[in-house]
Amino acid sequence: MKTHKYIKEAARLANAYRITKGKKFRLKDFDPADVGDIESKDEARQLLEHGTQLLEVSQEKLWAQHEWAVLIILQGMDAAGKDGIVKHVMSGVNPQGCDVSSFKTPSVEELNHDYLWRAHQRVPGRGQIGIFNRSYYEEVLIVRVHPKLLGAEHAARGNRLWRQRYEDINAFETYLTHNGVVVLKFFLHLSKGEQKKRFLARVDDPHKSWKFSRADIKERGYWKDYQLAYEEMIQGTATKCAPWFIAPADNKWYTRVVVAAAIVDTLDSLNLEFPSLDKAKKKELAQVRKLLVSDK
Repeated sequence: MKTHKYIKEAARLANAYRITKGKKFRLKDFDPADVGDIESKDEARQLLEHGTQLLEVSQEKLWAQHEWAVLIILQGMDAAGKDGIVKHVMSGVNPQGCDVSSFKTPSVEELNHDYLWRAHQRVPGRGQIGIFNRSYYEEVLIVRVHPKLLGAEHAARGNRLWRQRYEDINAFETYLTHNGVVVLKFFLHLSKGEQKKRFLARVDDPHKSWKFSRADIKERGYWKDYQLAYEEMIQGTATKCAPWFIAPADNKWYTRVVVAAAIVDTLDSLNLEFPSLDKAKKKELAQVRKLLVSDK
């Protein structure tokens, strides 16, 4: 597939799952097992390969141009495939220009600050790609499902709190956008049945069992609560400047195709180019070349 054809296909895929206005969003309208019109895993593999190759080139231009930063947020239930996205979609990216952050239980120092403080410190600089494997959105997800956690944050409880946090997050992401940070948010939409299959695979496979924790089963018991929290989160924080992408996650090979397509489509919209050289720089390079040629 030629580059321009892939970019066109990437735009089509991205648009199918992009949410920029959350008011009418309903999670039930999206099928976790959706595979679009891709007919085989082999076709998906080829699309992903094109995507990763373009990401490699785009990242180099992003770094050289040094005008934009890209923040990729991955959210989803346990076993949704977040680690696999980092491994497979970003496989061609130069590690020097890409940083992955995973946000665990807040430390004492972090709890002494506002809940966005620790995330803001990890926002990528210009020319870089930052990936949040889970993010500040946990503050309207796990904290909402388990409100007792609010005690450590000294935060008031009630529905008003969540509306306030949606407003905070929207303002934060608008601020980032105004300062050259492109924000892409992915919800890896996994079904409960597929999660069960993946949990069982982890338990039965000695090479995967290290990933499993009894806490995963405990959280699975709050499935409906999490689904409601995710739906209202997307309704409250999907914006044009920081859209959500609802990536079907029951088939990992398709999830990766969708995520890669959305990233490629977004980077393409930035019109990234290698910086052009001015006359002074060209003259300098000509002199350097002359010295190198004459050097024995």
